[in-house]
Amino acid sequence: MNPLFTEELTVVNVGLEKFTEDIQTQGGTSIQLDWAPPGLGNEAVLQALTILEKPENLEKIQQANQRVFEIITSSSIYLTGYAKAIDVVPGMKKNMILHAGPPITWEKMNGPMQGAVLGAIVFEGFAENLEEAQKVAQSGQIEFSPCHEHNTVGSMAGVTSASMYVHIVENKTYGNVAYTNLSEQLSKILRMGANDDSVIERLIWMRDVFGPILAEAMTCLEGGIDLRLLVSQALHMGDELHNRNVAGTTLLIQALTPGIIQTDFSVADQKDVFDFVASSDYFSGPTWMAFCKAALDAAVGVEEYSSVVTTMARNGTEFGIRLASTDPKEWFVGPSQKVIGPMFAGYTEEDSGLDIGDSAITETFGLGGFSMAAAPAIVALVGGTVADATNYSLSMEAITTGENPNVTIPALNFMGIPTGIDILKVMQTNTLPVINTAIAHKEAGIGMIGAGITYPPVEAFQKAIVKLSEKF
Repeated sequence: MNPLFTEELTVVNVGLEKFTEDIQTQGGTSIQLDWAPPGLGNEAVLQALTILEKPENLEKIQQANQRVFEIITSSSIYLTGYAKAIDVVPGMKKNMILHAGPPITWEKMNGPMQGAVLGAIVFEGFAENLEEAQKVAQSGQIEFSPCHEHNTVGSMAGVTSASMYVHIVENKTYGNVAYTNLSEQLSKILRMGANDDSVIERLIWMRDVFGPILAEAMTCLEGGIDLRLLVSQALHMGDELHNRNVAGTTLLIQALTPGIIQTDFSVADQKDVFDFVASSDYFSGPTWMAFCKAALDAAVGVEEYSSVVTTMARNGTEFGIRLASTDPKEWFVGPSQKVIGPMFAGYTEEDSGLDIGDSAITETFGLGGFSMAAAPAIVALVGGTVADATNYSLSMEAITTGENPNVTIPALNFMGIPTGIDILKVMQTNTLPVINTAIAHKEAGIGMIGAGITYPPVEAFQKAIVKLSEKF
């Protein structure tokens, strides 16, 4: 023992950080181990884990998760059309406005979502201006409902109203359909909370020209467009298909072009469509969201004991998740988080609204933040380094069910994207899913001001795992 007290020691501290600080204050060397007990020590979570980790229960969960994983990864999914939401979205009403994330009332909506709702009310003709729209929104005349409860997803504020055109995306393997509205392209747009005359005029053009041209174009493309093929190709070309869609948009418009040029619309209108698509790489972004939803929704309700997440969505106030094994209307929620990343010139973190949008459906499937190793150029938008992008993808293996054999990452020796977020693994490792996303200004009417990285609130997963344990 004597030599121990004469040598210089390096201490690894697994206790309170104060111990490390005291050793360092006295000139010693101490490394603080970043560790916490499963579920961050939450008593209800620890009790749930005790139940779920019993060998007989764990076997049921693993078998259920494998089946869910197979459904998600084997789904053959096609873009088959475009139509007005009122004509195709289940349960849609003329006075209904769909929004991103879990259920929320007008009073609790944040600035960007309220701004988008007001713009939609004016667009639909329920009010002449934003002042009147405010009264309509508060009057109870408008019915608000989550996109996800209508087989739909919506970027950022997610606002979808009856007259807006949506994608029709079919899971041909399992028979379910998903929908999402069209990209408005620019940064000053409804989905980011902007709602001035330029935004409304663009929405009118999308309703009267853009949407109808795309709808007619799809009638010329027999069998539709194989989205799983395009997703796989786009990742091999440097996209992650949440915030980087350079390849995805090129591939999608390439597939749509033969149909567009066969429509009865004028060459001038067709050119306007091509110019609009060329104005932003995000044109295909909503398409991949609907693709992911179509794959994930096919697994809902199939396995009673699955711990796989099929929805992650945010309304700017709350972040909600849903499981393959629970009622589709049962949300597990926690507070929306900040998004940390580069800001556009003139804006600071103080200007940022909280995390918002259904676009985290891409991460739920395994794209976006989970696939950043395929898209090193994304770091220019969301911050960090190429090494960070790679580490994000590798770290998500620890909390997922398996690697998707049909969508792979070349830079990781064609590793399949991590798929099937498992709340059991999330709680056991205290590793939350990584999400890359845009940042909207906290006030209505301004729009996108940056992009970055965020994580879900741990509370949502804690609630979900407690609920799952009740099945046993």
